[in-house]
Amino acid sequence: MTRDRSPIPGSPERYSSIYSRAQSEAELLVEREVYGANVGVRGYTTIAQADALAARLDLRQGMRLLDIGAGRGWPGLYLAQKSGCEAVLTDLPPAAPRSALARARRQRLDGRCSFVVASATHLPFRPQTFDAVVHTDTL
Repeated sequence: MTRDRSPIPGSPERYSSIYSRAQSEAELLVEREVYGANVGVRGYTTIAQADALAARLDLRQGMRLLDIGAGRGWPGLYLAQKSGCEAVLTDLPPAAPRSALARARRQRLDGRCSFVVASATHLPFRPQTFDAVVHTDTL
């Protein structure tokens, strides 16, 4: 009998392996079909819901947004691009911020977005550093 050596679902190793690989053509096609665009959706938050977040938070240029558990950058990069705000994206597996940084560079957002490997329970920021905080699909 061969033992399955796949990372345990929900484990840091599993997320690290997911974020380390590029999206396949099939994943990109599904994202375009379901969401209408390739914007890095990797969870259940839709583009319409991200737009509602931007409106509800009144995100705009000059504001600082913290996206906790950002993975590959959804929706933080999208919100920064759409609103003009600055964004700091956090997640635990180091592969996640690396992937998000690559996406930010492709979208020419790397001047307004930064990335930190950090747990939501131990964020390395001073109080009142951000104007708004989001976390989607993290609980």
